[in-house]
Amino acid sequence: MLKKILIAPFLLLVRFYQYVISPLTPAACRYSPTCSHYTAEALKKHGLFRGGWLAIKRIFSCHPWGGSGYDPVP
Repeated sequence: MLKKILIAPFLLLVRFYQYVISPLTPAACRYSPTCSHYTAEALKKHGLFRGGWLAIKRIFSCHPWGGSGYDPVP
């Protein structure tokens, strides 16, 4: 229960990005699932700290010299 309360504001931010900001920008994510979907799933599956760390690592690796392709949440 506490886990859901802690991650709720962050999931709200991800949803805001997905529905308001993302449609206004060109698709640029090199991974599948996209970084925002990965972040939401990581937070739900691993909680705020581990899921947040996985999301940060993923977002920082999403650049032209980083990886690409299918990269599911561990």
